[in-house]
Amino acid sequence: MKLLLTSGGITNDSIRAALLDLLGKPIESANALIIPTAQWGHPYCGPVSVRGSVTDGPRSGGMASQPWHSLGILELTALPTIPEAQWTPWVQQADVLLACGGDATYLCHWMRESGLADLLPSLADTVWVGMSAGSMVMTPRIGIDFVEWKSAPDDRTLGLVDFSIFPHLDVFPENSLAEARRWAGEVGGPSYALDDRSAITVVDGEVAVVSEGHWELLS
Repeated sequence: MKLLLTSGGITNDSIRAALLDLLGKPIESANALIIPTAQWGHPYCGPVSVRGSVTDGPRSGGMASQPWHSLGILELTALPTIPEAQWTPWVQQADVLLACGGDATYLCHWMRESGLADLLPSLADTVWVGMSAGSMVMTPRIGIDFVEWKSAPDDRTLGLVDFSIFPHLDVFPENSLAEARRWAGEVGGPSYALDDRSAITVVDGEVAVVSEGHWELLS
């Protein structure tokens, strides 16, 4: 699987160019599934924000509003109630999975519970585009400050990459660089602070930052 891990979505030409490079085809030829599941785990999200993540360009960080050949919804909480043979082809036939923001631990739980996490290693050519929590879910830890889902046992997530992500740098007062550095000391290991004009690509273990804004590599 190829990863495009963003803070704010597809917010500028550089991030969009990175997406095109990962896809290897025009966006107009690509089939996408948007995953809104993380929204349900965050207390500030709900039906309106879920609708916005699918239909509104700014609220989805430009992910849903790209000119996809097709765009469907994959709600992970529903998958355990239907046969795996029914939903697996939906995922396999998608060129890109668009994971919305919300709570990363909630998204992690449902990726595992639904079986999607087990399917990911077989999706060699699929592009995962994460926004905020949709990016953080791929990391080992998100830091306790970012855990909003009260049933989360801790701040651990999938750990498919070996670094952590502090999103929305300087977007909110509490997301300052000083706070990011404090957070980095808590989560340990390499980590990146990204503003909403920055993203990280991961292909075959190679990590690269794409940015038209401000980012920091934190130890």
